[in-house]
Amino acid sequence: MTGSTLRPHSQLPEPRACPTTTGDPMACARGLLVPLLGLGLMLALSLPGSQAADCRSLGPAAHLTFAPAARARWLAPHVRAPGPLDHLYGTVRRFLSAVQLNPFPDELVRALLNEPASVKVDEVVRYEAGYVVCAVIAGLYLLVVPTAGLCFWCCHGRRHCGGPVKMERKELACERSTFMTFLLLTTFVLLIGVVCAFVTNQRVHEQTGPSAEAVPEMLLSLRGLVSNVPQELQAVAQQFSLPQKHVLKDLDGIAMSIGSTIHSQLRSTVYETLASLRSLGQDLQVSVDHLRALNTTLLKLQDRQQDLERAVSVCREQLHDLLQEPGCQGCADSLHWAGDLELGADFGQVSHVDDVLHRLKGVPEADFSSMVQEENNTFNALPLLASLQMADMVKELKKAVAQQPRGLKTLAKAFPDWEAAYRWSQALEKVENSSRPYLKEVQRYEKYRWIVGCGLCSVVLLVVICNLVGLNLGIWELSAREDPSHSGDKGRAGARVLNVGVCLSFLFAVPLILLVFSTFLVGGNVQTLVCRSWENGELYKAHFSLTHLQFADTPGNLPSFMNLSHLLGLKKNISILLAYQQCRKGAALWSVLQLNDSYDLETYLDMSQYTANLKQVIQNLTVDLENVDLLSPAGHRDLQALQSSGLGDLQYPDFLIQIQKPVVNTDMEKLAHELEGLAQTQGSSGLGKQLQQEAHRLRNLYQEKVLPQQSLVAKLNVSVRALASSTSKLQGEASSVLDRVTRLKGTLPAWATRILRNESECFLTREMGYFSQYTVWVREEVTQHIATCQPLSGALDNGRVILCDMMADPWNAFWFCMGWCTFLLVPSIIFAIKTSKYCHPIWKRLSSSSSEETQLFHIPRVTSLKL
Repeated sequence: MTGSTLRPHSQLPEPRACPTTTGDPMACARGLLVPLLGLGLMLALSLPGSQAADCRSLGPAAHLTFAPAARARWLAPHVRAPGPLDHLYGTVRRFLSAVQLNPFPDELVRALLNEPASVKVDEVVRYEAGYVVCAVIAGLYLLVVPTAGLCFWCCHGRRHCGGPVKMERKELACERSTFMTFLLLTTFVLLIGVVCAFVTNQRVHEQTGPSAEAVPEMLLSLRGLVSNVPQELQAVAQQFSLPQKHVLKDLDGIAMSIGSTIHSQLRSTVYETLASLRSLGQDLQVSVDHLRALNTTLLKLQDRQQDLERAVSVCREQLHDLLQEPGCQGCADSLHWAGDLELGADFGQVSHVDDVLHRLKGVPEADFSSMVQEENNTFNALPLLASLQMADMVKELKKAVAQQPRGLKTLAKAFPDWEAAYRWSQALEKVENSSRPYLKEVQRYEKYRWIVGCGLCSVVLLVVICNLVGLNLGIWELSAREDPSHSGDKGRAGARVLNVGVCLSFLFAVPLILLVFSTFLVGGNVQTLVCRSWENGELYKAHFSLTHLQFADTPGNLPSFMNLSHLLGLKKNISILLAYQQCRKGAALWSVLQLNDSYDLETYLDMSQYTANLKQVIQNLTVDLENVDLLSPAGHRDLQALQSSGLGDLQYPDFLIQIQKPVVNTDMEKLAHELEGLAQTQGSSGLGKQLQQEAHRLRNLYQEKVLPQQSLVAKLNVSVRALASSTSKLQGEASSVLDRVTRLKGTLPAWATRILRNESECFLTREMGYFSQYTVWVREEVTQHIATCQPLSGALDNGRVILCDMMADPWNAFWFCMGWCTFLLVPSIIFAIKTSKYCHPIWKRLSSSSSEETQLFHIPRVTSLKL
């Protein structure tokens, strides 16, 4: 609130100036009649208005800016970049989908989670039927290939198999080309498989380290999901100090503000009343001065009237005798003038004013100008006076405001996951600490797996190399057979290289099939049981009749220690699927956990008791206006004396009648001039001289007696006319002002109290606006921003990406490529053994080079054996 501008004494309304035409100072009192008569009406209209809640003087509450209490928790998503192996990963997934045709085993998982001992082997075998078939195939491979290798070793040692072709036949070229072609194709496919195996093996090894390091990061994010909620709620409660600071700051100026408002609303009435008092005081002073002047002048006139009457009488008689002498020529007219030489006005006939003067003795006792100035200063000091009077109550108000509402004190502790947050944090911290050694072990074993994979891939690569080298040597041998100097060493070397590849294949078939099946069993189940179910929703949904229910949300599917509602102490079960979907959108725990059913936030944001305490203290604020007297006791006595003085009852018309009469009925100046004229026309010098003396005596009498009397009459005329024009209303105005001052002095405390109540309510409303802003912010902060559960969905999504995209896909692609190579070793062995026969030199063959038709009738002859 801005303080009202205090009106200084110099700004008090001045009484209207007396009309210049009359020059009557008492006429200025007429201008006070209308405001004085309307004073009571102003009070009647103003007092009810003071009860209206007009809060424009205070203004609205300022906008508060609160610091966000929610900590930024946003788990960065892990994404596998597209690459050239994506088609291979897709092929492996389709293969695994063909192997595992069964849907998500909800009954089996339920039993495994709740009662592991009740899991039946036949149910597991039924679900893993595809893997059982693959296990049978791997078993057959494990049995047949080593057995065949052993047989080949024995047969080859006895030279019953793998030896050279004994003789050249006509189908030999076709067979040789066919076996070489198939061996080349098989070797080429093996080469592709072993290259893919090398790449995927390296990819698994590269992804293991970052994936293992991401696990503690996700656990840390999940630990902070709930563990930070109490601290955030405490931060929310602590920001209650922001509206408190604003209220305390406003309380520093509330007393001055209320005092200024009271001053602002009362000043027009008080200023007009004080102006009326000052004007009335001035008029009273003027009237008393005129009355005193009237009395003094009247006494002087009465005293001098006797002397003047005697002097005029003597002069009239002497002049009458002189003008009646027989020798006086032309004195008849002047004798008439001399006969009228007598007093006109008789001031002895007017009433005395001694009684009125006696009643107004000592009036004005008060100095109305000083009194009004003092009362004006006292009234202008009302804001400071109110500040001093309300200082103790403001201190009590500050103590009440400094206290924190009871609900906010327990806001954080009463939150549903307060106790669960500790358990949640401790459990995740324990998992995080215990997982680190295991993750290190995983990285260590992964290194061993990588070495074994690289070794077996190298073995397959050696087989490929042996096949390619053997084929090249065999082809070289065939191209050099027409040369008579050819010895056949290249063919025998090629056959030996092929046989080395066959031996390696037989020798490493067992570790290869064991590695393939073990990695296949682990990676395949991860893909079909977890990753595939995660992607198509089977992990979240179980099918019961026609109803689609969330597997994790179905009662009984999860054990009690995995029940999220139980862990967080909620009264209502929540949908994990719905929670996951909401978390992916960045929703807060309030909406995800449906805390409005188990936590009544409005109870802790209830400010009614806090407001009631403030209102009770504010209602005790008071302002004492006893110091504003408006009219001092002396001034009150002056106005009462004026009321009872009878000033208005004086017979002013009697005074005016005498005043209007001349002091002497004859114009003494004119009579003296006539006498001087008569003196010049007289024949007797003695008579003329006497007439000259009488004229001179008349002039002296006029100058010495009549003129002073006329001056007193003029002075009396001013006083009488001033009193006559003002006293008829002055006493009424005095009575009216006394009544209004008395009434105003009685109503000012009540009026000020109503203004105080109105301002207090406006102040309370504005200050409650600060607390309302706080409660709105708390409601929004708690329900929409605090504890966003995006880290939960982010951790689950990152876990899926790490487990499925970064680990399972290259892992499965590795065993797929290794299995590909392992099973292709069988045809590679067959084609290598067959091809090795044709790489040896042929011991017997036909030497004739004639056509096939002539050789049928050719008589054989002995030829030398070409080695």
